[in-house]
Amino acid sequence: MVEWIISDGLVPYEVALREMEARAAAIAAGTAPEAVWLLEHPPLYTAGTSARPQDLTDPDRFPVYEARRGGQYTYHGPGQRVIYVMLDVGRRGRDVRRFVQQLEEWVIATLAEFNVRGQIRDGRVGVWVVRDDKPLTATGTPPEDKIAAIGIRLRKWISFHGISINVDPDLSHFDGIVPCGITEHGVTSLVDLGLPVTMTDLDVALKTTFQQVFGDGSH
Repeated sequence: MVEWIISDGLVPYEVALREMEARAAAIAAGTAPEAVWLLEHPPLYTAGTSARPQDLTDPDRFPVYEARRGGQYTYHGPGQRVIYVMLDVGRRGRDVRRFVQQLEEWVIATLAEFNVRGQIRDGRVGVWVVRDDKPLTATGTPPEDKIAAIGIRLRKWISFHGISINVDPDLSHFDGIVPCGITEHGVTSLVDLGLPVTMTDLDVALKTTFQQVFGDGSH
C-alpha cells in the first residue's frame, strides 16, 4: 500500500530533498512502502537538468536549487501543492513514458473533480487550461495557461520529485523565470480560475483520483 504523508507549514527544499532521497532508497531496499508526500515550500526556484541560464530572469529574487530532476526552471511557494511521488516504477511496469502519462492523467482527473479541463500539449511539459475568459491571441485562438508542472527522477526504478499544482500561489512569483522554458503562455491557479478551492479540497481529490489511475498501491 502507498503511504500518504501531509506536511503542515512550509518545508525547506533541502529537507524535502534529503527526506525524498532517503525514502526512495528505503523503498528500493524493501524496507519502506511507496509514498506520496504532499507539502508546500517557501518561495524558491528549482532548475531541472534541462534548465537554461537565460531562463532565470531574476536570479536574486528567491533561492535557486539544482533539482536534479527532468525539466527546466520551475517555481515552488506557498499556495502551491507540491506532490512528491516515491513509487516503484520497476514493479509498476518499467515503462517510464507510461508512468509520466499516468502522472499527467492523475493531474487531469484531479482537476476534473473541480470541473476544470486540464490538457496536455505536445512539446509543452505539464498540464494546461484553455482560457476562454481572456481575449484571443494574435492567431485568433484562446490563450492557454499552465496550472501544473511535472518533473521526475528515477533511481533504481524508484521515482522521486513529482508534480506541483497551483491552488492559490502568488502568480507574480513566476515572473523571475521562464517557466519550463516557455515564453508565449502564462500561468494560472485554481483560485485564479475563480474556484474557491482549498489545499484540503485538493488533497482529497488527489487521493481519490490516484486510486483511479494507479490502483490502490497493491502489486
